Amino acid sequence: PFLASIHFSILIDQTADASFLGWVIASFSLGQMVASPVFGLWSNYRPRKEPLIISLSISVAANCLYAYVHVPASHNKYYMLVARGLVGFGAGNVAVIRSYIAGATSLQERTSSMANTSACQALGFILGPEHHVDDSGRQCKNVNFEEASTDEVQVLQGNIDQVAVVATNIVFFVILFIFALFETIVTPLTMDMYAWTREQAVLYDGIILAALGVEALIIFMGIKLLSKKIGERAILLGGFIVVWVGFFILLPWGNHFPKIQWEDLHNTSIPNTTFGEIIITLWKSPKEDHNEGPTGCPIGQAWCFYTPMIHLAQFLTSAVLIGIGYPSCNVMSYTLYSKILGPKPQGVYMGWLTASGSAARILGPVFISQVYTSWGPRWAFSLVCGIVMLTIILLGVVYRRLVAFSVRHGRIQE
Repeated sequence: PFLASIHFSILIDQTADASFLGWVIASFSLGQMVASPVFGLWSNYRPRKEPLIISLSISVAANCLYAYVHVPASHNKYYMLVARGLVGFGAGNVAVIRSYIAGATSLQERTSSMANTSACQALGFILGPEHHVDDSGRQCKNVNFEEASTDEVQVLQGNIDQVAVVATNIVFFVILFIFALFETIVTPLTMDMYAWTREQAVLYDGIILAALGVEALIIFMGIKLLSKKIGERAILLGGFIVVWVGFFILLPWGNHFPKIQWEDLHNTSIPNTTFGEIIITLWKSPKEDHNEGPTGCPIGQAWCFYTPMIHLAQFLTSAVLIGIGYPSCNVMSYTLYSKILGPKPQGVYMGWLTASGSAARILGPVFISQVYTSWGPRWAFSLVCGIVMLTIILLGVVYRRLVAFSVRHGRIQE
């Protein structure tokens, strides 16, 4: 699920270091960021099937290249970089799909339709080889819509509220930003805090995050009913509050410290009967006991000596809360965005929204990896809490402006 970078280490040649791996991971979002406005503009002036066919053709070709990057005798990492970037470029069709849904549904149908699309993305998130929630399952969409007049088509006069548009783009950026940094930090965090080997981290985090994918699927289905009772804005604001609580719980506290990854140093500060160690002991296999290398918090990270460990119960509780808040914010943000834009062609605007999410997935991993490595989880998650809190304040300021185009211009009541 969140561990999208795992399979890259299998395919890249031995000359690829961690820095190059970061470029490979970022190339997807870079490709999507470039393609989204292009495909969106294309769909505004030509039939939507044209950018969809071209983007899917690019995706097929890129995945074929992806599958055979191990065949050449050398320079495999560059083929991987190109393939990954082209896959991202093909994923720019997300903007066209959202634009189509916005134009083919009424205001009453919009939330349900967007939730169905997100549910399909969640299935791809759980089952597909590409694990980015905004990218996976992108070809799974409701094709039963008929091009018909919506409630808004009759409202052709009036200007789009640009303040609401910019605010929603910022909100969507933050949503994808926190998702990207969470997926990036899960593996190093659990390896540092619980002395898991890389193999254990891949297995246990994969299980936990696959469960969160199922949780997201349930949230997407329940949101359709809840939005009818309390509205999209309230769900969006509530989702951010839940996310803030989730990251706040991740802040280290107590007087137990992580095991130090230094074979000559015997750290006995962690009791032998902690909940986390009991779970780890039950999951360990004899093969893992014989083959595991040095584990724990690396000696090179100075904060390991003075930062309390994050207990496993903290981590699991936080993951569940973020798993509730993130999908709620995700689907509500672009549902509201499509309603704010109104009946005019939305391809370009949807392209910019997708591009903002792609930029977030580029910057999120860079931000969290630098702050976490240098200053530790206390600073990292405190800054994340600050970013989410600022977004909550922004939502409070523009809350009354986050309404449908028709509502804003008095054609229908909210």
